[in-house]
Amino acid sequence: MSAVLIQPGEVWLVGAGPGDPDLLTRKAERLIAAADVVFHDALVGPGVLDLIPAGTERVGVGKRSGRHSKAQGSINDLLLEAAKAGKRVVRLKGGDPSVFGRSAEEMDHLAAAGVPVRICPGVTTASAAAASGHASLTLRGVARGLTLVTAHLKAGEPLKLDWEALARPGGTLGVYMGRAAAGDIGRSLIAAGRDPDTPVMIAVNVSLPNERLIRGKLSALAFLVATISDDDPTLLLIGEAVGPRYVETVRHMAGEKVA
Repeated sequence: MSAVLIQPGEVWLVGAGPGDPDLLTRKAERLIAAADVVFHDALVGPGVLDLIPAGTERVGVGKRSGRHSKAQGSINDLLLEAAKAGKRVVRLKGGDPSVFGRSAEEMDHLAAAGVPVRICPGVTTASAAAASGHASLTLRGVARGLTLVTAHLKAGEPLKLDWEALARPGGTLGVYMGRAAAGDIGRSLIAAGRDPDTPVMIAVNVSLPNERLIRGKLSALAFLVATISDDDPTLLLIGEAVGPRYVETVRHMAGEKVA
């Protein structure tokens, strides 16, 4: 592999993982070190941001709990401007850039202007949460598939998902940014036929020192998220694969509740 990872005028969309800098890929760390400017999401872990060299320009462009620092169109333009200025550009995104990271919008905008753009994948939060909970996202004979959805909406929009498809047994459902809509998610899945006793695992601040894992049943989902702050990134994992067979294993993990 060439020692020069980023050419002047090139943009890399880099997966920052769920927060723990030890979960970065080696390539991601090298790209961060080689950048002239790093545009980062609000939810990129502080330990990851600490890897940005002191002389490198850093620009926060993310959002937290719906509070936008920059609109997506503005982010697209900032990336393009930096690349056109001949800078080596890293766009640092929480988790994996291709999982609810709006990477396609940024790639399309840059490609339309003739700017080279590439992706460095990262560990997505669902994988890190399952690892923390000693669970498996798929499980032979129990969970044959994995479905990932996002509950992030514009203000006032209803949550429109294919509830009948999501309620079918035999798989694990991961809901990103699911705290605010947890009650609606639980009720909608049950109304569509999912067993109210289906196990759930709620993962908060995944991989960070203040990580919490909260376990319970689908019918109690609204109650289980009641103590989670608006500012705490939250993932919901729903299905038998995250169920009771793992509870005893993780009961004594720091910060976890078993409901």
